[in-house]
Amino acid sequence: MTARWRVIYDAPHRGASNMAIDEAIMFSVSEGASPPTLRFYAWDPPTISIGYFQRLEREIDLGRVAEAGYDLVRRPTGGRTVLHDDEVTYGIIVREAEFPGSVVETYRRISTGLVEGLRALGMEAGMVAAQEAGHDPREHSSAACFDSPSWYEVVCQGKKVIGSAQTRKMGTILQHGSIPITFLPARLTSVLTLKSDAARNRLDSTLAKKAGGLSEFLQRRPEFAEVCAALREGLSRCLDIEFVEQELSARERDSAERLLRKKYADAGWNQKR
Repeated sequence: MTARWRVIYDAPHRGASNMAIDEAIMFSVSEGASPPTLRFYAWDPPTISIGYFQRLEREIDLGRVAEAGYDLVRRPTGGRTVLHDDEVTYGIIVREAEFPGSVVETYRRISTGLVEGLRALGMEAGMVAAQEAGHDPREHSSAACFDSPSWYEVVCQGKKVIGSAQTRKMGTILQHGSIPITFLPARLTSVLTLKSDAARNRLDSTLAKKAGGLSEFLQRRPEFAEVCAALREGLSRCLDIEFVEQELSARERDSAERLLRKKYADAGWNQKR
């Protein structure tokens, strides 16, 4: 039976606001006040997001972040450091009872839909299980997300093109992910705490070999709305979902404002661990 979900095309927000909105939707979905939701969004200004378990003071140079004019926020999900700049970000929020399966299985199902969407754009996208590529997703080469394998990587021409992370609480799944339109690894590595410029240059080179943006593979720069439409269609077909365009509810907006003030905009949250 075809499921009915909400899709939200959101305006660009600051990093803290984006994370507050994702969690506000999660609370509302968990209570049955909102339907399962697919949200597309962007970031203004460019934002460094770090995973829930990362040690900020060991991995990020806050002086360099400020000098670059980036925002910084800690995500409620795991994973490594991401620079959100010229990209499309997706968020999927659904109750576990409506989207059953383990973390690994739900990653696989969502990745299948994302791959289908990228193929609709004209990319030779595919999916590779980290174990098949000889990686363990629990191990990380560096603080950078696109240097770290995920359970089911979405790839094109052997390069990772989507970095996703997931959390579960209140019987609800939140998975969100970064889909770079343009991937410029030096802008990310410039704010990482590394031992030397030589180490920074090596990581730049490694990331350029491991990951890429949509523009690289399409040989053109796709528009934000075009990418969203293709991903929506891919997820719809692969997951048997009918998407209905809606906006955040007033309750979700109020909840997001509270989460912004008390959590995501607070230095105590972002500098914890």
